[in-house]
Amino acid sequence: MAHDTTVQTAGHDEHHHESPVVFGFWVYLMTDCIIFGTLFAVFAVLRNQFNGGPSGHELFEFSGLGLETALLLVSSITYGFGMIAAHKNEISKVIMWLGVTFLLGLGFVGLEVNEFAHMIHEGAGPDRSAFLSAFFTLVSTHGLHVTCGLIWIVTLMVQLMGTTEIPERMMNKLTCLSLFWHFLDIVWICVFTYVYLASMI
Repeated sequence: MAHDTTVQTAGHDEHHHESPVVFGFWVYLMTDCIIFGTLFAVFAVLRNQFNGGPSGHELFEFSGLGLETALLLVSSITYGFGMIAAHKNEISKVIMWLGVTFLLGLGFVGLEVNEFAHMIHEGAGPDRSAFLSAFFTLVSTHGLHVTCGLIWIVTLMVQLMGTTEIPERMMNKLTCLSLFWHFLDIVWICVFTYVYLASMI
């Protein structure tokens, strides 16, 4: 009985110490909201400052944007499947879904880099106008976050390889990454709607 009580107490203490990790990550996401909110506000002020350069209506193409958006949104679904597998302690499926999520996210970043390269080649770089400076800053900041998320995914995949069960600490890591990945989806929807679609109309 004493041994059982000790085990239960230890488990309770472990949960008590680990749960603040997720809460702390929520706090971090709030600071990220401030960063993106500031960048959106800057873009709102400068969105019509073309300085004789091209506007969003002339630069953006819906087909490529639609594919980028689809890749990122589907990646959130696949990550959700990974979390379901994690709660069932199905490690091989977790790694598989993380891998699929990584490939989708990598495709998104690849398309975004290709878009930037094409715009710069056409003379529509961030130094062309205030509108383009705000655009590149906002969209590339989001892309940098996605890239960090991809590195995080690979790190967790490596940590999961060779394990037989998912401890509480690893579950917290997966949960934090889930919050981060879905947060980036929400930010992208705002970028897609306010930056791209509104500029194309």
